[in-house]
Amino acid sequence: MPELPEVETVARDLRGLVLGATIVGARCAWPRTLRTHDPDRFAAAVAGRTIERVGRRGKLIVVELSDGVALTIHLKMTGRLSLAPATAADDDHLRLAFRLEDGREIRFSDTRKFGRVGLYERDQLSGELVEPGEGGPLFARQGPEPLEPSFTLRAFRTRLRGHRGRLKPLLLDQSFIAGIGNIYADEALWRARLHPLRAANSLRPPDERRLHEAIRAVLAEAVERRGSSVRDYRGPMGDGTMQGQLAVYQRTGRPCPRCGRPIRRLVIAGRASHVCPGCQRLPRAARAAQEAVARSASAAAGAD
Repeated sequence: MPELPEVETVARDLRGLVLGATIVGARCAWPRTLRTHDPDRFAAAVAGRTIERVGRRGKLIVVELSDGVALTIHLKMTGRLSLAPATAADDDHLRLAFRLEDGREIRFSDTRKFGRVGLYERDQLSGELVEPGEGGPLFARQGPEPLEPSFTLRAFRTRLRGHRGRLKPLLLDQSFIAGIGNIYADEALWRARLHPLRAANSLRPPDERRLHEAIRAVLAEAVERRGSSVRDYRGPMGDGTMQGQLAVYQRTGRPCPRCGRPIRRLVIAGRASHVCPGCQRLPRAARAAQEAVARSASAAAGAD
């Protein structure tokens, strides 16, 4: 699933292509793509609105439209956005298209049909996007943005010290930090020399500092490189190159770039995790948890 760097890349590409354009219509080929409206109401609600801003919150693309409403686009596993002439033939996986006044279309294609698009209004008092009806703020459960200046070491430590869970599941929790997924959790933990099964409340101040720096550094580098084009991710203006810089993710059995030990693959909380056994050692007290995970993974493999 595209993570913060990939979603940021798509948002930046889209911003450069459609900012100031006016939507004149929408057509939906898969109604379940729409999170908040049926296709007719959705088309009527976006028609005539101008695209004023394109940004991101966590793993969601946020397209600000005129008159105080906004689209959110969750690419999920296989969603892609592209620009095409309205007269061009549809691809086999087109789910939603926005027709623009200048004769182009913004097209959302999604092979596996998991992606979702919503349309939200802003609360008149708070200015926040809100869920339809009596719903609360749309992003109330999202954690802080890790590349924002406000995500300081002190703020990170405060959040981290309130948790007892293991590091890898915690980094994947979008209410803890927004935008991190499997790729960059593995990479940040490797850079920080921390094992994914390490308990969050077991970190010492130097560990916390290294992890904070690693999260920000790996995400910033990935944004600069347009993300990691692995599996289905493609940006509207081309692929990313970060996949060539990954140290551990999907490198099982290959040598660690730092110490040369073969990278190992573990399954943690149902997710594949990639670890260097030399650079990311667990404290002795935590090794029992690692052994339990290894036994569980072996049992699962045997069942297959």
